[in-house]
Amino acid sequence: MVIQSSPEVIQGLVSISDKGDHIFMNLIESAPHNFGKNKIYEGVAGNLVAFACKVSFEKGYGGIVVFEAKTKLIEHYKLTLGAQMITSNRMFIDANSALGLIDKYFNK
Repeated sequence: MVIQSSPEVIQGLVSISDKGDHIFMNLIESAPHNFGKNKIYEGVAGNLVAFACKVSFEKGYGGIVVFEAKTKLIEHYKLTLGAQMITSNRMFIDANSALGLIDKYFNK
């Protein structure tokens, strides 16, 4: 992800895989200047997740996105993304949460 005014500066990135019935998020990272108290941009990770949800809808998978969460971030993902648990660290985003994320980050 880049911004139009500085396309040479990466703000964050996401790696996704098409699993045939859902999108799997392999990796999601904000650039070092976009996390912590002194971040430049708020919502980089949320924007990247919204992109994965958008791809899921475009592929006909109903917005379903699955990912492995770091234990310390599980509650954060529940609150900020509307993600739900599948197993101990595997989470998913359902259609309703996906639509909310897409609306928040793409329909401005």
